[in-house]
Amino acid sequence: MTDQEIIEGLIARDNHVTENFFFVKCRPLFHSVMKIVFNYEVDYKEMADELYLYLMEDDAVRLRNFGYRCSVYQWLKILSIRFFIKKRNRMIENNSHSSLYDMKEQISSQDSSPASNLDLERLFQAMPTKRYVQVIRRLILEDCDPEELALEMNITTANLYNIKRRAMAQLTRIALNDIKAYGK
Repeated sequence: MTDQEIIEGLIARDNHVTENFFFVKCRPLFHSVMKIVFNYEVDYKEMADELYLYLMEDDAVRLRNFGYRCSVYQWLKILSIRFFIKKRNRMIENNSHSSLYDMKEQISSQDSSPASNLDLERLFQAMPTKRYVQVIRRLILEDCDPEELALEMNITTANLYNIKRRAMAQLTRIALNDIKAYGK
């Protein structure tokens, strides 16, 4: 495929082009970039998904602005290094134990009636990312030690806190949508 066909396929959200590009053609490139940027193991699929979402933001403006002055792989290498450095820095900033304990105190101080448990389970069922549900259950509801859970999941503690942050954001969005739907 030419660079133009790749860019057009990504913009058109062609599943075949996207899968082949991100999970076959760019896999060695992304692995080498992640090894340069992160000094710990990160989940390839998760990072590739986040990079894809980043590229597709604002109607794929980054892809549409690709100038074809170099190969798509050279361009993507520079873009991905910058993206992963920003991601790494945000993960480090969110590496706070206090937020976990604050959240646990909030949950434990609230009503834990069977009805509220059913509501929470219904929200968990609506969450598309089951990994996020697992992190919320284990860290917040079961009070699992973060280092222990990170070891079980074969990720770093810093990455676990990043996943937990995204999980809580997803749960919040679903709960807010649920409230809006309930009010209608």
